[in-house]
Amino acid sequence: MVVDLLTREGWSADGVRDGEAMAAAMTARAPDLLILDINLPGEDGLSICKRMSAETDIAILMLTARGDDIDRIIGLEIGADDYLGKPFNPRELTARVRALLRRIGRRSDAAASDTFRVAGLEVDPGARTVVRDGELLKLSGAEFDLLLVLAEARGRVLSRDFLLDRIHGRTAHAFDRSIDVLVSRLRKKIDRQGESSVIEGVRNVGYVLRTGP
Repeated sequence: MVVDLLTREGWSADGVRDGEAMAAAMTARAPDLLILDINLPGEDGLSICKRMSAETDIAILMLTARGDDIDRIIGLEIGADDYLGKPFNPRELTARVRALLRRIGRRSDAAASDTFRVAGLEVDPGARTVVRDGELLKLSGAEFDLLLVLAEARGRVLSRDFLLDRIHGRTAHAFDRSIDVLVSRLRKKIDRQGESSVIEGVRNVGYVLRTGP
């Protein structure tokens, strides 16, 4: 059903039943987006998500049973870019897919930008790399995109709704923690141990990237 829906919207889509078949399919072609169900035969979706986010820059949209907030939070913590509860409205799925693909499109625009330094980090938008003290930091696609958005507005506080729109292309709903989880993931990778985070939270407002060398 999902493959038919996406195909009707004009995208090229394939469906596979498990992680092993997915690995074979991704060897044959290089997709931009992975829609991943948590409940799969063999290796479960959370395990696949963790592995794929560590090994690739592919955008990941996770499908979870409605009400499974724990699975959603875990999925975001281990590298998912967005999530959608089942059963879902087909229009909601296509909207989420379109937003993630727009984000991927913005990467091409950013690729023309020059390398810059901010908060002690050397950021190369074209290569999508971040270096700190000579060490290459491994960021997921969503983590890198969040860093770029914060860096573009360095020194200015950005609201959670603004960040959610720029990263996921949607507005927040009640108790939506996706941006907070994404910020937490990014902090763990770019902050120096024992030092204050370069990303400051402003209560009831949002986040700001500290300016620095």
